Amino acid sequence: MLFPFILFILEFHNIGFTTLLVATSALSSFTVILDIHNNIPFHIISFLFGISILLLVIKISKNTGRTLAKFGRKGNVEKMETNVLVKNGIYKYMRHPMHLGLLFFPISIAFIVASPSFILIISPIEMLFMILMIRVFEEPEATKKFGVEYLKYIEQTPMFCFKIICLKQLLKNVPKNK
Repeated sequence: MLFPFILFILEFHNIGFTTLLVATSALSSFTVILDIHNNIPFHIISFLFGISILLLVIKISKNTGRTLAKFGRKGNVEKMETNVLVKNGIYKYMRHPMHLGLLFFPISIAFIVASPSFILIISPIEMLFMILMIRVFEEPEATKKFGVEYLKYIEQTPMFCFKIICLKQLLKNVPKNK
């Protein structure tokens, strides 16, 4: 059941099954040549890199969550809900900054466990799946919730932004809403 879905995702992003087989074969050769499974320095560097990415994911999630809490609610609204389209702070530069941070969660875990196949194959597939879920579920839900205002926001603001100004804003500390 899961295998046809993975093939669909791969074909959707023009990767193809043959490419997956070649990548898996190359990965096997790569791990044998470098003997990564017994390479202690690789595991230490990978672990530290993974922890660094995970800390960035947590910081981005905290900052974007605080921005949503500060600007996304008017009136009596449940804690995790918003009823105002937020276009302040990092949301001025990209529509899904929290998702951008969360996209890097699988790769951070892959580096923490130092698994080459997880780093090179599984986590990128998970990341593509997350982007697909944003397109298929999140965007239509936001369009339904905010209507024409969100459609204009889509035209003016990219889904993700990797410009320096965007990344600085993404990592900028947002004070806790009181």
